[in-house]
Amino acid sequence: MDSLREIKTKIESVTSTKKITNAMQMVYGAKFKNSEAKAKAFLPYMEKMQEVIASVASGAEIDNPILKGREVKRTGYIVITSDRGLAGAYNSNVLRAVSKQIEEAHSGPDDYGIIVLGRIGSEYLKRRNFTIFEEFLGISDQPVYDDIKELASHSVQMYMDGLFDELYVYYTHYVNPVKQEVTVNKLLPLTDISDKSNKSGAYEFEPSEEEILEILLPQYAESLIYGELLDGKTSEHAARTAAMRNATDNAGELINTLTLSYNRARQAGITQEITEIVGGAAALE
Repeated sequence: MDSLREIKTKIESVTSTKKITNAMQMVYGAKFKNSEAKAKAFLPYMEKMQEVIASVASGAEIDNPILKGREVKRTGYIVITSDRGLAGAYNSNVLRAVSKQIEEAHSGPDDYGIIVLGRIGSEYLKRRNFTIFEEFLGISDQPVYDDIKELASHSVQMYMDGLFDELYVYYTHYVNPVKQEVTVNKLLPLTDISDKSNKSGAYEFEPSEEEILEILLPQYAESLIYGELLDGKTSEHAARTAAMRNATDNAGELINTLTLSYNRARQAGITQEITEIVGGAAALE
């Protein structure tokens, strides 16, 4: 059994750790609430933009590569991870999913390319020799559109230029504070956009539908990436808050266990001292 001093040192160490994890839990909890509010506020904009584009696209025969599929020679993957750990399985789940898809669907490195967000994902994919086209590190915990405009526009342009023939986004979708799900969305081409048209809406277009869509479709695809990043950031903060809460709870349980051991050891020491005193007194009689 450890000495009283050793147990007391462990209690002090775990208590300090508990204070740190509890403080981190509060910090990430505040970030989570901000991210959740921002993601919810972005949804009405996306839904209305989707409705307008669907109405424009359904009104005429539009020859735009963003709306039409083509023979797939190379698939692109946008993978959203974090720059830091301490987020439970947030990063490992999405990286495991995209790794499995690539290994099962592609026969070689020329069949796909990855655009990865976050240091954790970048390091993981590089260690396993996956084909990375672009990497974006250091994205803010509360990103604004300007933070990912370059990434979004470049990703869409790579599809427009034929570098990719289809583009998917892998990220962690926020369900609730204790549940986040790995999600795969097909970003490009937008082959199902006309299905989301609001038939009851009436729009008059000036200039032509083709000219409008040439501007709106890339912006819409870029906005989808931003919306998924907001969703992923909300999941990241929720996962990290939960991880810090679990760490704080575990530290509390460990402190209780160590305190019990300390009290037992102290009682045993007192009992031993009393026994020695009584024994010494008896020897003097």
